[in-house]
Amino acid sequence: RAAGGYAQRAAIAHAVFAPDMGRPVEVSGDNEKALVTWLTKRMGAPMRAPSLSKTGYELIGGRLLPGGAGPVAQFMYGAADGQRLTLYVTREAAGGQTAFQFTQAGPVRVFYWVEGEFGYALSGAVSRDELQRVSQEVYRQLQG
Repeated sequence: RAAGGYAQRAAIAHAVFAPDMGRPVEVSGDNEKALVTWLTKRMGAPMRAPSLSKTGYELIGGRLLPGGAGPVAQFMYGAADGQRLTLYVTREAAGGQTAFQFTQAGPVRVFYWVEGEFGYALSGAVSRDELQRVSQEVYRQLQG
């Protein structure tokens, strides 16, 4: 299964949910513990919502999505200027290419990588440099 497939799905999910001002997430980031507990149960493995405050983004919340190999977790983050990023977490790419890779779908840029049993994709309509900067922080935290 190609790693690029989940990156494309991550870009589509970002494009669908990021512009939604009314209900962008299923569970609010105000209750991060409940969000993480729920996604951990549904994903069947411990989930973590990286803290991106120092990169200028705060957790808005998350949702569960259907994926190519079972459920997918999507965490959404927002910046003060209204810009949003989403972190897509899937089992689909387990054991695949681990290095950072980049793709773009229209205005949505995606950095994606594999760590252990999960594939991760950080998506946003931001510059490649900005997305890479935040992706490196996500990667650093998920290593810990």
